[in-house]
Amino acid sequence: MTGSVHAALVPHAAALASLHATGIQAAAGLLLAFPLAGAVILLLGGKRTNSWGHLVGVAMPVLAFAYGVAAFVQMLGYPAAQRSRELTLYQFIDVGRFQVPFGLRLDPLSICFVLLITGVGSLIHIFAVGYMSHDPDRRRFFGYMNLFVAAMLLLVLADNYLLLYTGWEGVGLASYLLIGFWQYKDSAAVAAKKAFVANRVGDAGLSLAIMLMFFQFGSVTFTGVFGAAPKASNGVVTAIGLLLLLGACGKSAQLPLQSWLLDAMEGPTPVSALIHAATMVTAGVYLIVRSGPIFNLTPDARLAVAIVGAATLLFGGIIGCAKDDIKKSLAGSTMSQIGYMTLAAGLGPAGYIFAIAQLLAHGFFKATLFLTAGSVKHEMNDEVDMRRFGGLRVAMPITFGAFFCAYLAIIGIPPFSAFFTKDPIIEAAFSRGGVSGALLGTAALIGAGITSLYMTRMLLMTFTGRRRWDEGQHPHEAPPVMIWPAILLAAGSLAAGAIFIIGSRLQDFLGPVIGVPPVSHGIFTVYGWAGLALVIAAAGLAFVLYGRREVPVAAPAANPFTVAARKDLYGDAINEGLLMRPGQWLTRLSVYFDNRGVDGLVNTVAAAFGGSSGRMRKVQTGFVRSYALSMLVGAVLLVGTFLLVRL
Repeated sequence: MTGSVHAALVPHAAALASLHATGIQAAAGLLLAFPLAGAVILLLGGKRTNSWGHLVGVAMPVLAFAYGVAAFVQMLGYPAAQRSRELTLYQFIDVGRFQVPFGLRLDPLSICFVLLITGVGSLIHIFAVGYMSHDPDRRRFFGYMNLFVAAMLLLVLADNYLLLYTGWEGVGLASYLLIGFWQYKDSAAVAAKKAFVANRVGDAGLSLAIMLMFFQFGSVTFTGVFGAAPKASNGVVTAIGLLLLLGACGKSAQLPLQSWLLDAMEGPTPVSALIHAATMVTAGVYLIVRSGPIFNLTPDARLAVAIVGAATLLFGGIIGCAKDDIKKSLAGSTMSQIGYMTLAAGLGPAGYIFAIAQLLAHGFFKATLFLTAGSVKHEMNDEVDMRRFGGLRVAMPITFGAFFCAYLAIIGIPPFSAFFTKDPIIEAAFSRGGVSGALLGTAALIGAGITSLYMTRMLLMTFTGRRRWDEGQHPHEAPPVMIWPAILLAAGSLAAGAIFIIGSRLQDFLGPVIGVPPVSHGIFTVYGWAGLALVIAAAGLAFVLYGRREVPVAAPAANPFTVAARKDLYGDAINEGLLMRPGQWLTRLSVYFDNRGVDGLVNTVAAAFGGSSGRMRKVQTGFVRSYALSMLVGAVLLVGTFLLVRL
């Protein structure tokens, strides 16, 4: 990295020191305080809060969003180079030279995530009021949701890796509680444990990266690490980058730690929307982009990030094409879309801005898709099999309209958002050059076609065709408290396209933080036209397969490729064969060694001493004549030995 580029990426410590928090930004801690207070009230208040707890649960993220908007407006009033504000609340750790403040950093990158988390999260909370209206534990559910939002805000606002890790683990805890919220269902309990274990693997990578940072640089703050990283060896920086990637794979469900995300659909639909759109799965992308000054120093780690993203976007898309469960099909879609963001982040400084643009657009259209899918499930008596839907466009016209808006956005039909976020990623991948650039760009281009295929399939199977539901079902439009959040998010998913048409506003805003100068990018490029042609062709293929043919209610016989996709491309089987079975064998071997080896040796020694002592006790009879006889025998043996020696 050249000195000028490094200077753009790592602000000088003295300059940072002069940027003390002022005004609204000085109280950035309130962004955390609102949802955290909601979690404390609802989880510690007990049943006395049941009647009004959901109102508190909704109010807290709404207040945090309002405060975030105010901080964002104030931030726009500062010059671009002075928009980063740091706030130290207290000394988090003070042990020798290990000094870690409880500090928050409010800058253009973190404020984008704050607005996404609190804005989209607030609408999901409102939707949950209707969705969870009949659940007796609704108050506890909202407490967990508030805890989730608070942990994610801590993650993106932290000014050091250790505090980020605290929020990182908080997100893992909240996801475990929410995925397994209906723990009376074995499938939900198993899914929660699976998510927890899979994320622990990734978390181990992040924790080792933080330890290595402190060992090498003597600091875990962003400023200290980024300032010292250029002086470290390439091997150390690459190791840190790969460990950070492992952490990102766990939280963002990227290969090889992706299998938990599909099972996470066992949680209530608002949980799925919050995880997939605004919180957990975006954490890995944030970690990589925030750690850009590290990845910029190691081409090998960047290439690994790009490869993981490209493989996952194809992997998730193929799974999404074969799932009949509408929520699991959307889960495969999330894996694929996060793969696009990871691929973009792996392209280095030229790709960071596009990763964030895709992340922001994804927050709107994926939340819309999950909320509308939740409305369908709610009105279909918890049915999620798309083969038992059909014709819902007439029964639920508003839900269909919102879903259709998000559909246009995610497949990338201009002038909607994904067309302006995926196209630059595809172009940047091809621009990398060489074999790697061709392969990455081709994967991204094919992924656009796969996205159109599974989304069109989902649209047709759910909302068009013959009604395939049971006679006893009478679906109708969901209550307004569930409909309006979906409508607002659908409008946002369409309006996001207009934002990207405007030009380089987002690039100008984020540039001083992520080190990306404004980049001119044409709206319609050869890659955009190629992607659009592939999207239209894939949509046509889906129409032929699912729009003009009768959808069978029962699963038909499938070819090996479809079977593999329905089984998640054997991701669970691979993890079981490579990780679980060897672990079981190692455990059994360890138990056998402990029982037969360690315990056997100890027991043998104990038995030897016990047996010999038992025999010795028989000599001690207590009779004088026995002792006298023993002394006589001993004396005879001793005299005999001396005589033999003299002879």
